[in-house]
Amino acid sequence: MTREEHHAHDDPNHDHGHDHDHARHRHGGGHAPASFGKAFALGIVLNFGFVSVEAVYGVLGNSVALLADAGHNLGDVLGLAVAWLASELVKRAPSARHTYGLRGSSILAALFNAVFMLVTVGAISWETIQRLGSPEPVAGKTVMIVAAIGIVINATTAWLFASGHKDDLNLRGAFLHMAADALVSAGVVVAGLVIILTGWLWIDAVVSLAINGVIIWGAWGLLRDSIGMSLAAVPSHIDPSKVRAFITAQEGVTSLHDLHIWPMSTTEIALTCHLVMQNGHPGDAFLHDLGKELAHRFNINHATMQIEIDQHAACALAPDEVV
Repeated sequence: MTREEHHAHDDPNHDHGHDHDHARHRHGGGHAPASFGKAFALGIVLNFGFVSVEAVYGVLGNSVALLADAGHNLGDVLGLAVAWLASELVKRAPSARHTYGLRGSSILAALFNAVFMLVTVGAISWETIQRLGSPEPVAGKTVMIVAAIGIVINATTAWLFASGHKDDLNLRGAFLHMAADALVSAGVVVAGLVIILTGWLWIDAVVSLAINGVIIWGAWGLLRDSIGMSLAAVPSHIDPSKVRAFITAQEGVTSLHDLHIWPMSTTEIALTCHLVMQNGHPGDAFLHDLGKELAHRFNINHATMQIEIDQHAACALAPDEVV
């Protein structure tokens, strides 16, 4: 249930044109992040076990493709652990120092996962390029069997996060990693089959490079979105002009300035703005209803509106370039 707090003085003799603090309203709310603790735990156990098997058989089978996939999956294990930690930290209650709680930890987790993946792919690519110049014998059957197991494990883990990946960047990272890994493992199976049928040893390194391409593709999107969130950018699914138009279209609103929209976490969005309303303070019902509509239409669940009565009184935050 949405919490709504109203701080205002209704003294009609108060000078509204010079002191705006009395008309500051806060609609704080939002939905609690869904719990995926069991999914994270099971995903970590399954993937860590598979990483161990894949690394051993990668060495025994002399397959750089298997070793590349093992390195990627190890990064996913760490990524799942960090994402799990962040999903718990966002539930911490606000404190005097951390007034938003630790909701931003989910953004940091997504950023960490993206950077870690790119570092991992750099190391793997270096080894793969060296192997491409001097291919070595690969145990094709071993590669196929181990990779086939990976398809099942990665697809199962991706399924665990399927219900939440659209609404949470943290869960989206976990889902995309696992779904991509399932496709990558399928590619490794194909490489093993080609080696058995043709004897083309170089195909192992080529598949490894393709794996790296998949990792970069997934990591880039995660890096772009997490950097945007960490810089308090307006979430990509929200059009600020539409939010502005919607608010200014409300009855009694003369103009709007100092509009800010930013993510508090990977699931919660905040908004602050100043509303000029020449006909006087609109009352609690107006602010409560507007807050609910912002949540319904734009998924903005923590809105704070400051009411200003005199449009001719200069507000220091009115210019768009001032923050």
